[in-house]
Amino acid sequence: MNIDDFMLTCPSKKFLGVECLGCGAQRAVVLVFEGKFAEAFQMYPAVYTLLIFFIILGLSFIDKKRKYSNILLIMIIINLIIMVIGYIYKHY
Repeated sequence: MNIDDFMLTCPSKKFLGVECLGCGAQRAVVLVFEGKFAEAFQMYPAVYTLLIFFIILGLSFIDKKRKYSNILLIMIIINLIIMVIGYIYKHY
């Protein structure tokens, strides 16, 4: 049994033949957990900021006393910028 058997397919790539801004994220996360950090960054440059975003999002559900909305908004903006730049770099 391989981890690739459980990965979701991108509907945009499958039906339209065009990669989306998130294409490669699943494989990059798997590469991070395998310890292949440079390969993960090459696969999907926003992988590390995306992981930090999900950690902070998880903290926001656990720690209800603090407000995480500002930092989450900043992380969303940073992730979008990195995703767009990575997408443009990969395709042009």
